Amino acid sequence: MRRRAVLSGATVAVAASAGAGWWLRSAPAAEPAVAGVPTGSVKVARTDLSTTTVVQGTLGYTGLYEVHVQGEPGTVTWLPHPGRVISRGKPVFTVDNRTTRLFYGSRPAWRSLQLGVTAGEDVRTLETNLVALGHATSGTLTVDGHFTAATAAALRRWQRATHQTMTGRLDLGAVTFQPGKLRVTTLATRVGGQASGGPLVTGTSTNVAVILAVSVTDADAVHLRDAVTVTLPAGQTVPGRVTDLSTVATAPSEQDQGRGEQLPTVAATVMLAHQVAGADLDQAPVEVHVTDASVKGVLAVPITALVALAGGGYGLYLLDGGRRLIAVTPGLFSETLVEVKGDGLREGATVEVPST
Repeated sequence: MRRRAVLSGATVAVAASAGAGWWLRSAPAAEPAVAGVPTGSVKVARTDLSTTTVVQGTLGYTGLYEVHVQGEPGTVTWLPHPGRVISRGKPVFTVDNRTTRLFYGSRPAWRSLQLGVTAGEDVRTLETNLVALGHATSGTLTVDGHFTAATAAALRRWQRATHQTMTGRLDLGAVTFQPGKLRVTTLATRVGGQASGGPLVTGTSTNVAVILAVSVTDADAVHLRDAVTVTLPAGQTVPGRVTDLSTVATAPSEQDQGRGEQLPTVAATVMLAHQVAGADLDQAPVEVHVTDASVKGVLAVPITALVALAGGGYGLYLLDGGRRLIAVTPGLFSETLVEVKGDGLREGATVEVPST
């Protein structure tokens, strides 16, 4: 995060007409102040400086979860409200009073599971969830993808706890495997409607993220795994990191072109370090500050303190023990401050700046 220098004295931007009087006609030498240009003073500060590129983004949630009705179609008898967060083992919907519950897994369910089925990743996923829900332990059930009597026993314990018929068999459609907690966004129908072949419940993960559309002119400033600072609508800042960056640019849509956006953009995702910070700000506009360059512990002065030398380069007027001009080498420019190096320059030295 950028740190601002703490300076004493007046530090103000100088107008172009006033700034013109600060060009020198000779090499560094003591000169009287330019007539008509009021001056002030500041202390040379030791600080950290950085430059940033600001990219506009939209706050949202990652992932797209779709829950389909597996098995016989029927009448929808219960649905969650949009915005509800469903965790492992909780109901997602009910059709003909048959409840589908959420289990965590990376692949969708595709068959019923019972004694005699071939070993597979879906069996392993079932076993992992039964252990996570407390219906088995590592001592009573080996999570290995083989449906054994121990798997059936743990399944019956889960069925009893959720008021189902204890068959020891997991029918297709009894659970939906999704990557994690599901935040409900869209429902395909209302209670009393018919469950169709499409997704009945659509949602996202609970991970708050910022979606960026980086203009190709700024694409070089954004890199995968960059640490960034996100400014939320209320003004608070949250650290984040670029976790996904497309390698393909996308042409602007007709809607974007209508807003004056003509250049292609590159999609990127920024994950927030503090998830709760954006939980109630879905689709809110935010600013993402990407650090381009930074230096630490350098001497810095306001940019307006620099005077251009006729022979090239820059100087500063030191006011300690009289008024004298010294040559300096500028380094990183950061907003109103600039890094400076020069013989005789030290932290706390007093330098002249134009004032109003």
